[in-house]
Amino acid sequence: MKFTSLKHMLKDGKALFAKGPIALIFAEDDIELDTTLRHHQQLGFKEVFLFAPDVYALPQDLSETIHRVTMDMPTGADMMDAVNKISKAAPKVWFYYCFNAEYLFFPFCESRTIGEMLAFHTEERRDAMLTYVIDLYSGDLGDTPNAVSLDNAQLDKSGYYALARNDAENHNHPKERQLDFFGGLRWRYEEHVPAERRKIDRISIFRAREDVTLRPDFTFSDEEYNTYSCPWHNNLTAAVCSFRTAKALKRNPGSTFDIHDFSWYNSVPFDWHSRQLLDLGLMEPGQWF
Repeated sequence: MKFTSLKHMLKDGKALFAKGPIALIFAEDDIELDTTLRHHQQLGFKEVFLFAPDVYALPQDLSETIHRVTMDMPTGADMMDAVNKISKAAPKVWFYYCFNAEYLFFPFCESRTIGEMLAFHTEERRDAMLTYVIDLYSGDLGDTPNAVSLDNAQLDKSGYYALARNDAENHNHPKERQLDFFGGLRWRYEEHVPAERRKIDRISIFRAREDVTLRPDFTFSDEEYNTYSCPWHNNLTAAVCSFRTAKALKRNPGSTFDIHDFSWYNSVPFDWHSRQLLDLGLMEPGQWF
């Protein structure tokens, strides 16, 4: 279906939210837009929504199988607003959100669907899932100046770390089962990244509630949503493999001339398989085998 605005979608498209999980994809530009949509369709999402300007063309098969919402150059703030309004309109439905050129991977996603994974996660009494945004980048910026290459994608195999997430409302004591995670390009080129944008953790998968809102730092107003595990054992986590930071660093005039090659001695080719991410410790299967 085609909606002329978010307001139009919330008014006439509520029936599409009857059953999840549902993917919400926001197009900051048209780079790898079609592969992003196809990847998430193949994961088994019941519905896929694209928020993008009308000028971005799609192949006919995608135009017929996704729901398109006109949104002029959605920003992070636009995404937050849309996610929160949709969440209020469809309580108890599982949602996932991302930008174009970002690809969700979860344990064993090659043989299991997103619905199967979230059915298990729900049985563990979890209403949200921590995801790590793993930076991807082209191994040859001379060949792909925008830093995006599916065929020559690389990622950092190490250099990730976590710090306690302090609670300003509780004398800065660490929050229970919450950490701030860092690494990838945002860590290596931190001088070009504002401090508030250096974290790589994102609560990308959640079950909607009318009284819970997404905040600008990709956490939710209900602190339990922001935890990496329940109190009694480790839970599933997932990875959002993303070219977004690499694109931004090469697009920004303040950083592009300082970066001639993203590759370093800890770069490895990305295999586009969940096993590699599990082996590198970049997501957690929990009790799901």
